[in-house]
Amino acid sequence: MAVALITGANKGIGFETAKQLRELGHLVYVGARDVERGEKAAATLGARFVQLDVTDDASVSKALATIDAAEGRLDILVNNAGVLGYGAVDGPTALHAFDTNVVGVVRVTEAGLPLLRKSANPTVVNLSSSAGSFWAVTNPERPEFNLPVAFYSASKAAVTMLTVQYAKSEPGIKFNAIEPGTTATDLTAAFGVGRTPEESAKVVVRWATLDADGPTGTFQEESGELSW
Repeated sequence: MAVALITGANKGIGFETAKQLRELGHLVYVGARDVERGEKAAATLGARFVQLDVTDDASVSKALATIDAAEGRLDILVNNAGVLGYGAVDGPTALHAFDTNVVGVVRVTEAGLPLLRKSANPTVVNLSSSAGSFWAVTNPERPEFNLPVAFYSASKAAVTMLTVQYAKSEPGIKFNAIEPGTTATDLTAAFGVGRTPEESAKVVVRWATLDADGPTGTFQEESGELSW
């Protein structure tokens, strides 16, 4: 039984990922900023709740300390929490998008590394996006070519680069960046597109449950490796 932490797990892909990991018999911590929603999601799943705001250092440290005290290790970390950063193209919007999507990954990963190093098969899945692929957004045949989400795209490109750098600096831990598929969630409601979170979570779970000799430092979508 693996010990897993998923950020932003009270809804969407994060919730479905937590659900599927629970169904596989793993011990899952639902990380969520909102206590009421997080506790409700955890109760629904038969999971455990930790209050975790990826933009708050103290919140992140407290959440990982709670898991450390209870479990003494962390086997799976899914950095799922994110924002679209859609709307005004200005400094505050950019700061919020990067603080959540990029710096949030750093905060949680750094706090989690000591626990991951205690695992026999530590795995980190970073939710990235094909919208952060230079290849996809410069290819007129790809839907990302016309996607007007500059901060989201730029922040997800940064997440993929962080994934590669962590994989190089932590060879004992698998780090992979995942494009889970265009999904109908609160995040994409403005565009009215996407499949169910359940379908996309299957992709995340597959990468969260790799064997010890699984790949690391890659950028993947459902059908295979994504071009950068």
